[in-house]
Amino acid sequence: MKKLLIISILAAFSTIMSAQQNNFQLSSHILDVSKGSPVSDVTIRLEKYDQQTKIWSFIEEKKTDINGRITDFLNSEKSNLGIYKLTYFTADYFKNNHVESFYPFIEVVFQIKDQKHYHVPITLSAFGYSTYRGN
Repeated sequence: MKKLLIISILAAFSTIMSAQQNNFQLSSHILDVSKGSPVSDVTIRLEKYDQQTKIWSFIEEKKTDINGRITDFLNSEKSNLGIYKLTYFTADYFKNNHVESFYPFIEVVFQIKDQKHYHVPITLSAFGYSTYRGN
């Protein structure tokens, strides 16, 4: 058990350090609060809102790693100012765990207003979720 915990901590640290070295401005994380564990292999789609056309444009789509994280959205070498949406496709996660859930996906809309790092995590259970701006 200790060995697994140490490996998990090292993997998380490595993932975070890799994202910082590559200068990515946006990251996300999913934690299943009913189990107290990260949610891996969940697809998260990133889109950007065009305020003039009122249309969402696809940016990219990735899967969470073993620690429930995606650390490399939006390369910070360019300006990423604007309104974005992360869509967390949670239905398969619950289905694969034989759990009935209320939300087939979760959309989180937020605004990047500067060059700082933005971390948008969600805490998740079958019948609820919460989000906040992390660091």
